[in-house]
Amino acid sequence: MKFASFTHAGKAGYGLVTDGGIVDLARRFPEAPTLRAFIAGGLDRATAYAGAPADFALADVTLAPVIPDPDKIVCVGLNYHDHVVETGRTVTPNPMLFARYAGSQVGDGEALVKPLESDEFDYEGELAVIIGKGGRRISEADALSHVAGYACYNDASVRDWQRHTSQFMPGKTFAATGGFGPWMVSADEIGDPTRLTLATRLNGTEVQRTTVDLMITPIPTLIAYTSTILPLLPGDVIVSGTPGGVGARRTPKLFMKAGDVVEVEVSGIGVLRNPVVAEKA
Repeated sequence: MKFASFTHAGKAGYGLVTDGGIVDLARRFPEAPTLRAFIAGGLDRATAYAGAPADFALADVTLAPVIPDPDKIVCVGLNYHDHVVETGRTVTPNPMLFARYAGSQVGDGEALVKPLESDEFDYEGELAVIIGKGGRRISEADALSHVAGYACYNDASVRDWQRHTSQFMPGKTFAATGGFGPWMVSADEIGDPTRLTLATRLNGTEVQRTTVDLMITPIPTLIAYTSTILPLLPGDVIVSGTPGGVGARRTPKLFMKAGDVVEVEVSGIGVLRNPVVAEKA
């Protein structure tokens, strides 16, 4: 099943994505006003509506970030060997984690905004893992049973601000710099996530490609490690890392600019597509 958050006629909602459009689950489950709340109550409740007629055509809604209001977004740095090599760094014994804030995200089709302060706006295609069942100190063996589903993510970076100090946060949380979408595909449909393929395209040219099995720290270990620090909650998002090929490490450098279109595609999920605009002074 595919689930999306959206706005329609100025009203926020979420629903089940079908071939015909979107079945409005927010209207049918008023006790769960957001997709995050619906996940907490169990995705299986949507099964009864899998064959229902669509309430809205996809063209008539604006897709929002899959989870607009997560309690936390945990991002993983340097989680593919080719990216570690291109940065000149070394593999660390534990995953490199940093936070992104919900207010920095946009949905599929919405514009990523190159900030006024920088011309080093870089793409980072990644697989997002959405937690379904919360927990603390989740074991690696049980970790995938805590996953609600998966989505595409563009953890775009403002590189010069990222380099201000050893902490990544300034370059990762500018407004409207993270793409999250187009929807979440439930974990039961994905099965083994290591079989997924991730690709990023800038203006139609492929700039990144990997398979998820090449992660340094795999998804179960990320869930176990992160949940040791603090409890994971339904709707939390783990953005699992980008492969090599980022613009900052190319010769010449390749940064996103106004007028560009960037796409992140994950097999079995779909394509997250965002235009790029320059912030107005």
